[in-house]
Amino acid sequence: MTEKVDSWQKNKKTSPFGHNPLSPDKIYFLCTMGLVLELLKNRRAQHKKSVALLCDPDIPSHQITDQVQKALLCGIDLFLVGGSHLSVGNTSECVKLIKSLGAQNVILFPGNEVQVVKEADAILFMSLISGRNPDFLISKQVAAAPFVKLSNLEAIPTGYMLVESGKLTSALYISNTLPLPNNKPDIAAATAMAGELLGMQLFYLDAGSGAEYPIPQSIIHAVKTSTNGILFVGGGIRTPLSAAAAWECGADVVVVGNGIFEDDSLMADLSVALKQINQRTSVSS
Repeated sequence: MTEKVDSWQKNKKTSPFGHNPLSPDKIYFLCTMGLVLELLKNRRAQHKKSVALLCDPDIPSHQITDQVQKALLCGIDLFLVGGSHLSVGNTSECVKLIKSLGAQNVILFPGNEVQVVKEADAILFMSLISGRNPDFLISKQVAAAPFVKLSNLEAIPTGYMLVESGKLTSALYISNTLPLPNNKPDIAAATAMAGELLGMQLFYLDAGSGAEYPIPQSIIHAVKTSTNGILFVGGGIRTPLSAAAAWECGADVVVVGNGIFEDDSLMADLSVALKQINQRTSVSS
């Protein structure tokens, strides 16, 4: 029995740096190792917020190149790849393109099992816990699991939660589910707590692509204060003010997608807002 325990201890995955805050060189090392969840946890320990750029693999490659290059110049280092639409099979090429431009953390945000590819650094292995459609609760995960298990992808257990945003978004239509009411923070909190008890380590609150308005601060705060998971917030964020509001209420990572393509200055403005809030939190901590 002792030999088995010793063998397990030797082979299990552990952080090479424990739970202490990381220096910039060690953070870069984590990026290259692909330990995305560990990177996010250490940023949270240092009270550092982040921006992630969401890239739809079905949009033209020149648009992706332009936005990723702008993001890298602004210091953004988290890139999500995926979308609610049925991909025509461009996910692998999209990931390769983004990484060829110098991106370190390319994370799959798959709308279906077709978008699961081995070239990425990690995958948000999601269950749509806000809905009751078995396809998105477990069926598509079962279809993708053997591939993910055999790949080198870092699988991050993620509770995906759609929140009412004022219009029928692509995510709602494709998933055929009802969103969480945007005036019921207690329901959002209970949903997240259930996900955490099931082993989820990251939560993604999403108003959906093209949302009319962003997720209410009360919903973000309720989920943040009721769980210990990393919190992503996206959908409807088109200004630095809406991003700052999400960070202030507890979001660890603000995700932007459509807004970047609608406003060329948004990326730079978000970068400034991010630096400001990180300077404030580092001083207060």
